[in-house]
Amino acid sequence: MIGARGWLRVVGLGPGDPDWLLPEARRSIQDDLIGGQARHGSDNRVELDRAAKALDLAAEGHRVAVISSGDPGVFAMAAAVLEAQFAAGAPSAWAAVDVQVVPGVTAALATAARAGAPLGHDFCVVSLSDNLKPWSIIERRVRAAMEADLALALYNPVSRHRPTQLATAFDLIRQHRAPTTPIVLGRDVGRPAEQVTVVPLGDVDLSVCDMRTVIIVGSSTTEVHQGVTGTPKVLTPRTYPDS
Repeated sequence: MIGARGWLRVVGLGPGDPDWLLPEARRSIQDDLIGGQARHGSDNRVELDRAAKALDLAAEGHRVAVISSGDPGVFAMAAAVLEAQFAAGAPSAWAAVDVQVVPGVTAALATAARAGAPLGHDFCVVSLSDNLKPWSIIERRVRAAMEADLALALYNPVSRHRPTQLATAFDLIRQHRAPTTPIVLGRDVGRPAEQVTVVPLGDVDLSVCDMRTVIIVGSSTTEVHQGVTGTPKVLTPRTYPDS
């Protein structure tokens, strides 16, 4: 229901391919917002500022859509909006705003689909960005994923300000995974410059990775098979060997 004070939808656009824009998201940015639309541009590095502006507009009675690539609940704007809404000292008017999250296809799932089924069994997702959490926590989580033998999807692997930490993470990975472990590198998946590469851990070239790359690290059971088109198909089987 749309409240008297307006509403705010955090909408996931998916990874970029229009075919991967979910129907609910399409309606939210087209049908529901037709008439009186206004765009408010902002930098993606000022997420809390974007959230505050959106909540202000919704509290004034506007219908607001905050647009987020991928899925807005995965390292994206849904958390930023809710953090702002429920923060200590937040304007009381924000509490009356109906915040709805419209899901999208996240980059890890898009990359996995291109490669086959590398996330077919238990897996976890870790962002290597230490902007909002200390690097020691990231190392601990990567190590825990490896010790638990989970497939692992890595977001935000490297940036201009973090040129070495991906290599550090892979040092941890190599301590727990065989050199033959499949690694999927998905860059710009769903966009015209899409590149998806499958390589064994022992041959992976981390220099090709940037912030637009999602990395999937296989578990000990992950396999690579030759697809009928000549492209590799990566599979993490749904069954797990007896301990």
